Amino acid sequence: MAKAVAGLGAESVILDTEVAVFDRQLISRFEWLRGRPEGDLATPPMLMAFDLMELDGEDQRERRLRERRQALEHLLKGERLILPVRRLSPSGLEAWKDVLRTGYEGLVAKDPESPYVGGCTLKWLKVKQRDYRIEERGWDSRNKS
Repeated sequence: MAKAVAGLGAESVILDTEVAVFDRQLISRFEWLRGRPEGDLATPPMLMAFDLMELDGEDQRERRLRERRQALEHLLKGERLILPVRRLSPSGLEAWKDVLRTGYEGLVAKDPESPYVGGCTLKWLKVKQRDYRIEERGWDSRNKS
């Protein structure tokens, strides 16, 4: 992974990342980093890039998320061991349905106009799947709860 970061073609870069491995359905399995079932692993350990904080000595944190994401995707184009996290639907309900359908751990909803903020903020909301089912909860586009 260090070689992959060094090979990005940037003078310097600071990324917000997390190491992950994926199963055969390409679902991240963070618990497998400690020990994984043999035969179930589909990828080597990879860096999943959430955000771009600095590029070539320039602080990127005050730029809008949509601009940072575009720069991040350009920087990582063609890279195999560092990938930008998957984008889901901009509709919260549709994104949550994708989380449930695919078995993702959860999602982080971010305001595309927001700067990078460390810690908790109302502009970025992390929602983990806890065996919720949309139909069971009665959630739909009309229900605001």
